[in-house]
Amino acid sequence: MRDLGVGFGYLMKGQRWVGRHRRWFGFGLLPGLVTLVLYAAALVGLAYGADDLTAWATPFADDWSSPWQGVFRGFLTALLFAFGLFLAVITFTAVTLLVGQPFYESLSEDVDRTEGGEVPGSELPLWRELWISARDSLRVLARVACYGILLFALGFIPVVGQTVVPVIGFCVSGFFLAEELTAVALQRRGVELKERLAMLRGRRMLTLGFGVPLTLAFLVPFVAVFLMPGAVAGATLMVRDLEAGEAHETRQAHAQAQAQPDAGGAATKEWRA
Repeated sequence: MRDLGVGFGYLMKGQRWVGRHRRWFGFGLLPGLVTLVLYAAALVGLAYGADDLTAWATPFADDWSSPWQGVFRGFLTALLFAFGLFLAVITFTAVTLLVGQPFYESLSEDVDRTEGGEVPGSELPLWRELWISARDSLRVLARVACYGILLFALGFIPVVGQTVVPVIGFCVSGFFLAEELTAVALQRRGVELKERLAMLRGRRMLTLGFGVPLTLAFLVPFVAVFLMPGAVAGATLMVRDLEAGEAHETRQAHAQAQAQPDAGGAATKEWRA
């Protein structure tokens, strides 16, 4: 459980970093503002059309008596909008990062530079980086959609669908949101999507501690735009420590592997003696 607090700490550290480097804060707002306008228009359209879409999808309820028809369709409409909001929260980050790829990659590099140590840089042309980002985002979106459909179906279960399922939904959103943000730093390091997911699953509570509060904050209008630069900075700081932890574990495993043959040889000599 300690990792939950550590993950949240990275989110706060990232916000403090952009607070000290306000130039990056200003640049980081632009892609978020563009994406926010697009998503706001889509959600408003969904809010206006959700009732009609639900009525079209449930013709069998046309002859139901009141109030059951209204309750049933109202519940489905709420679930539909919640599903749309769920997808918006997940895809907002991916689209914003895609729109602002050059800004956020430079921001991430500057975080590495100010924190010291190696500053990995991608040697790929911009169009190639955009293609990889878009491809990986679609793969993540496919996973999210599968979870979303499953959670949407589980939402019909009484009590559980209104209590446990939303909590699981926020955890799923937080995990994949963290993946999208850490991808900026990890892609520069040449880490593929499969490896990124394995790395974050290995520190699941840390990942949720970073991603879930951010998911909740992103539900508030305009907050996502202002938190994005700090979120990218915080994700880069988290990647640096995860990378250092993995390197330390690798060194320990290598040292143990070297020590075992020596210990076996010493035991053999002692037995012969």
